[in-house]
Amino acid sequence: MRMPTLIVALAVSGVGLLAACASADTAAEPPSRGARTTEPAATTPTHPAKPGPTTIRALPDVVEANATIVKKAPPPPPPPKGVPCGAGADACVDLSANQAWLLAGGKVAVGPVPITHGRPGHVTPPGSFNVQYKDIDHLSREFDNAPMPYSVFFNGGIAFHEGSLYDLSHGCVHLSSSAAASFYNGLDVGDLVQVVP
Repeated sequence: MRMPTLIVALAVSGVGLLAACASADTAAEPPSRGARTTEPAATTPTHPAKPGPTTIRALPDVVEANATIVKKAPPPPPPPKGVPCGAGADACVDLSANQAWLLAGGKVAVGPVPITHGRPGHVTPPGSFNVQYKDIDHLSREFDNAPMPYSVFFNGGIAFHEGSLYDLSHGCVHLSSSAAASFYNGLDVGDLVQVVP
């Protein structure tokens, strides 16, 4: 007995729909000798299904995910005219001129002010550094608890602080009392200090 079999394969890609039909042979086994035969039950004839209209929803070409838009920060302002440090500095030290500036938003807040810095064997290294911590009444353990008022540390043990404007330091940047207070109040942890040779 032959029974038609419908096989439908659907493949959805960005292009379209594929349908294929085929038929297969189904053979009934003959009854065994001596077995009772019964009439087959009445069945509804099977007919191949007629393909009907198929709706395919088009997929968008671009799927947008939840995205976070990150705005770039504007570049730091250039240093004011006459300040030898690069853009973005919050404090600038010019070792050769023995001067320092406190900057705010690319403008001079304080300066130039006179400084003294490291002596031979204890030089103040040039470079870019970030303020690490502040201590208004710091005492130097290394130098017999010498007072270092208004200390703003930016390179390990090197700091801005109130000190002599005549004697060279052990690496720190000495400021007058009023300038040291201004630098202490004007700089925060993380601010950029640039020291130029």
